[in-house]
Amino acid sequence: MAHTWTISAMDYEVSSGGKTNVVTQLHWRCSKTDGDHTGGSYGCVGLAAPGDSFVEWADITEATAVGWAKAALGNDAVAATESAIDAQIAELATPTTGTGVSW
Repeated sequence: MAHTWTISAMDYEVSSGGKTNVVTQLHWRCSKTDGDHTGGSYGCVGLAAPGDSFVEWADITEATAVGWAKAALGNDAVAATESAIDAQIAELATPTTGTGVSW
């Protein structure tokens, strides 16, 4: 199964540069399920001023916001996030460490 990226919240400035509801930060989640095991990560990333690429609040879709988040994070960080989630799932499937007490 593929990694699923979603947006939990968008922070915005009510008015900025003559525009309204300008998104400034995205709170993202990335998760993956493989059989009975699920891994995930959560973070936030700031966005640069939109300039000419401004999208009206009502026209922003989750797919658009996910694209913005991934672009702001950069390909290396996206790949590292997905790799870390894959490692979480692998550890759940075949644990290499444990915790507890012997009694």
